[in-house]
Amino acid sequence: QVQLVESGGGLVQIGSSLRLSCAASGRAFSRYAMGWFRQAPGKEREFAATISWNSASTDYADSVKGRFTISRDNAKNTVYLQMNSLKPEDTAVYYCAARASYFSSPRFSEYSYWGQGTQVTVSS
Repeated sequence: QVQLVESGGGLVQIGSSLRLSCAASGRAFSRYAMGWFRQAPGKEREFAATISWNSASTDYADSVKGRFTISRDNAKNTVYLQMNSLKPEDTAVYYCAARASYFSSPRFSEYSYWGQGTQVTVSS
């Protein structure tokens, strides 16, 4: 069982940066691949970024590639999402998720544990 708590969301202007954090509690955080997903109002939840258990592998949605960076610190049981050059279309609730596998995946159906989400709003 893994419990996930996101933080770091907020209201920012176009072009700003934010760093989201996801603190995990429970057993063996390092055995889980982690992902960030987001859901905008009226839209389905979509993949943003994922990272393998040892940070060797990362993957990003095309919409965030080059602007977002996912990282993790297994000693702190925390995964991060650094978001730069934010755009209004990045406005969404961002969810952290844990996959019971060493390997990363962009498919939200493969993640077993989810946080409650943190709101990111990019204002023009």
